[in-house]
Amino acid sequence: MAQSFDVIVIGGGPGGYTAAIRAAQLGFSVACIDEWKGRQGGPAPGGTCTNVGCIPSKALLQSSENFDHAAHHFATHGIGVEGLTLDVAKMLSRKDAVVKQNNDGILYLFRKNKVAFFHGRGSFAKAADGGYEIAVGGAKSETISGKHVIVATGSNARALPGAAFDESLILSNDGALRIGGVPKTLGIIGSGVIGLEMGSVWRRLGADVTILEALPDFLGAVDKQIAGEALKAFTKQGLRINLGVRIEGVDTGEAGVVIRYTDAKGAAQTLACEKLIVSIGRVPNTDGLGADAVGLKLDERGFIAVDGECKTNLPNVWAVGDVVRGPMLAHKAEEEAVAVAERIAGQHGHVNFNTIPWVIYTSPEIAWVGQTEQQLKAEGRAYRAGTFPFMANGRARALGDTTGMVKMLADEKTDEILGVHIVGPMASELISEAVVAMEFRASSEDLARICHAHPSLSEATREAALAVDKRALNF
Repeated sequence: MAQSFDVIVIGGGPGGYTAAIRAAQLGFSVACIDEWKGRQGGPAPGGTCTNVGCIPSKALLQSSENFDHAAHHFATHGIGVEGLTLDVAKMLSRKDAVVKQNNDGILYLFRKNKVAFFHGRGSFAKAADGGYEIAVGGAKSETISGKHVIVATGSNARALPGAAFDESLILSNDGALRIGGVPKTLGIIGSGVIGLEMGSVWRRLGADVTILEALPDFLGAVDKQIAGEALKAFTKQGLRINLGVRIEGVDTGEAGVVIRYTDAKGAAQTLACEKLIVSIGRVPNTDGLGADAVGLKLDERGFIAVDGECKTNLPNVWAVGDVVRGPMLAHKAEEEAVAVAERIAGQHGHVNFNTIPWVIYTSPEIAWVGQTEQQLKAEGRAYRAGTFPFMANGRARALGDTTGMVKMLADEKTDEILGVHIVGPMASELISEAVVAMEFRASSEDLARICHAHPSLSEATREAALAVDKRALNF
């Protein structure tokens, strides 16, 4: 007889494993199914984020930043480096070790919370006995049953038509994290998060990097002023970013890759490179889920259709994360996961999409929460803006990293903070203060009147709040 559970979670990424743990904390019997395999073939829960996304990319970004500092910035601190060498294999090995630590940490959390883990591919078999039978395909195929099912199967990299990923010459995020040596020339199609982060890694290590972007504006979802500052910084570093291009075709050969494209002026161009990273978005991972077996509704793009509470068209079937509408962010998936587990328990789980932070882990980092200035203008909302540059911040000067600024937008009448946008050092950490403030519907004056430690980068946030009222103290 098949094992029976209160809740079955399909997928062990940030949304899946978080849903499983929270449901177990709430007293349910829980199973989590995940098929990801580690380097040795064993279970590797954590999804794209842990295995070929957020975690390994940050490990490589840190390694490449250390190398860049040693090569170009230590001298300003009076530190001389002779005979600087680069061991890419060791760098990748460290990255893999970081990934495995996270994989093992999730397996430990499953044991701690008594979550039954099944290593294999989960799919709907049929609806039965007030619940669902879920097939687990893998080394040991079996079927389990559950009353509630949470689908958290994530997403896959979108391939460029006519240029399938071979992870040797044409790379997805997976292949981009496994390049065995620094290519002399690297092409990237797409200037989004993945393209910029991977471009930054290999540029720092010595690659000649060219990015081709179809959109006419750089980082169109980012506040325009912040995006402009970032573009200036990246260009100064040596990243070549071409906007408004149309890809005509990609050819591979022994010498590498040739991209044929039309530039923003309509002229035919070619780009030859050793390797090509394609980062043009991601698609929901619903193939093989068995949606047809139970009548689970997908939309025209393959996403699982859900309502505002992550309920699907089927009773007691839920879906979270990249496989549903909304931003494809690990922390968004985690928030939805907790909310769904609590809703199953009869509680009132809640996710505020307006206060989900975004981060691009380049150097300088880019982070934001809330609305951009262009969005506020488009909706006709009256606002005030305050900015403060890191070049006027004492801690940034001591760090030797004064690129960028903090920008705050507040309602003209109520002074409620509507958006905070940062480009500069440690933006990924600084944005949390803005998220908390906006969650509590704080005003810019609230932040302006809170004492911030001196010297600290966070003072730039306070100064931006002061600047909303045109009373910045240090600029």
